[in-house]
Amino acid sequence: VKSLSERLSQVEFMKSLSDQATDQNYCTPSGIISDACCKYETVEKMNDDLSPRLRELIKTDFFKYYKLKLYKECPFWSEYGQCINQACAVETTDETDVPEMWRSNVLGALQTSQAGTLFQPFIKCEYTDQDFCVVEDETDSEGVFVNLLDNPERFTGYAGTSAGRVWKSIYEENCFNVVSSMDPANNNLASVPTSKNHLPEDMAQKIDTTDIEEVCFEKRVYYRLISGLHSSISIHICDEYLNQTTGQWGPNLECFINRIGSHPERLQNIYFSYVVLLRAISKAADYLNGYEFCTGDKIQDLQVKAMVGELVNKTRSCPETFDEKQMFASPESRSLKEEFKNRFRNVSRIMDCVGCDKCRLWGKLQISGLGTALKVLFSYEDEFFNQPQLTDTYRNCRAFQYFSSVFRKFDVYRTIQTNVSRKDQRSS
Repeated sequence: VKSLSERLSQVEFMKSLSDQATDQNYCTPSGIISDACCKYETVEKMNDDLSPRLRELIKTDFFKYYKLKLYKECPFWSEYGQCINQACAVETTDETDVPEMWRSNVLGALQTSQAGTLFQPFIKCEYTDQDFCVVEDETDSEGVFVNLLDNPERFTGYAGTSAGRVWKSIYEENCFNVVSSMDPANNNLASVPTSKNHLPEDMAQKIDTTDIEEVCFEKRVYYRLISGLHSSISIHICDEYLNQTTGQWGPNLECFINRIGSHPERLQNIYFSYVVLLRAISKAADYLNGYEFCTGDKIQDLQVKAMVGELVNKTRSCPETFDEKQMFASPESRSLKEEFKNRFRNVSRIMDCVGCDKCRLWGKLQISGLGTALKVLFSYEDEFFNQPQLTDTYRNCRAFQYFSSVFRKFDVYRTIQTNVSRKDQRSS
């Protein structure tokens, strides 16, 4: 059960957001991040330093191309909610345009065993015991290459029953029953608050008076990661929103406030997900520093190696953000580890049930990134850490960049909200 001090801390957190609604600090939380080891302000400062490096990194060939089985059958229900909007479509890249070392014939040859070409035991495995998510098979002939820079995550119009079913399944069936009363598929947009008086008056009260059943640390971490992922997806959608009147893409304040700005706990969970990813990058620093990036372009490969080296060394110099050793430490919680893995793997499978191609692309990429971070933190002891898969390196860094970019979007909405508030004050 949450302690009184923790409840009071959350009340103060939510009250501070309400008080900030009309100034430049809108949606700028302060204090210690729940279940983490650092402050919100520290995360903002660290990201200011790391974000420019990540933005340059994702422009390189190694990080801009992603191979996945985009049209995999939904394993849980018959999905008939395919999005027919043009915005849902994914522009795939011909294999001849990607680095030669990544093409199917090369990767297939690299996996050939001394026992013969028919002995390929790992190709049909969806995951290993160490994995927290279903793994994309790099040699799968049905996989497609996607240039992520040509397919930005944005509003596609995908909603309704199909989208609701995905999040309902994730929250109600795969989150340890800690959010049974939550309905993440509620897409009713509230009117845009233009002052703190228009924000929900009972924001703090909801946290303070709700009868919360006892939730262990491991389950809280699990839920925060899922909620952080969902919230980050929502922010990316709101940031690239189609104005039906002008036909222009841009940030939508109403969308942001409805999905994130009036739900401070979702904001908290974005920060939490970021610090877990940062900790995973830091733990994998020696491995990443020694990784040989190979796309066939020796000059760019050396540049990427240097850029990744600078990035991971910066993460090493960051203050402590998350202590993974607190998890699965007691005899009772150790038995929870396999269930934790299985539920997270289930969520990665559910992404194949998303009816929008572009939404499915980004959902699969980001849940696999979080799964890779969990693999780094909980499947290997520090002294034995070793990851032989190219995709592990890719997903870890890509997911970190994804969450890092959210903070830049916060700045956009803080500016918009401030301008709206000032305009409202002048007209009153």
